[in-house]
Amino acid sequence: MTIKIINKSAHQLPHYETLASAGMDLRANLTESVTLAPLQRAIIKTGLFFELPVGFEAQVRPRSGLAAKNGITVLNAPGTIDADYRGEIGVILVNLSNEPFTITNGERIAQLVIAKHERAEWQEVTVLSDTKRGEGGFGSTGVK
Repeated sequence: MTIKIINKSAHQLPHYETLASAGMDLRANLTESVTLAPLQRAIIKTGLFFELPVGFEAQVRPRSGLAAKNGITVLNAPGTIDADYRGEIGVILVNLSNEPFTITNGERIAQLVIAKHERAEWQEVTVLSDTKRGEGGFGSTGVK
């Protein structure tokens, strides 16, 4: 699949690091560094604009290294970019650590995964089929 993209940053286009990679790194496009205090959040722009085909979405996900090492994650993970959005791609980052964290220009801040999706139609009914799980909710399928 080919996706049209405008790159207004000075950074390379997102790309797959390995043949088996599902995500591509997104980089911060900043004129000056941004420091996130503990529990602070900010939208970090990427300088990227793209046009997804209808039937696809782009999912913005945290980078595991930033999360594990620094407590930095994507606040609305995964964030969804719809096929009809044409604005600049931004990433809502939050600092869940106890220390300030500085984001610099070009830093890899999130992953982007392109995914196919379906459109659902609701069929209103009065009864649903029975299953073994039934109405069992959170934690109900684990071994006891």
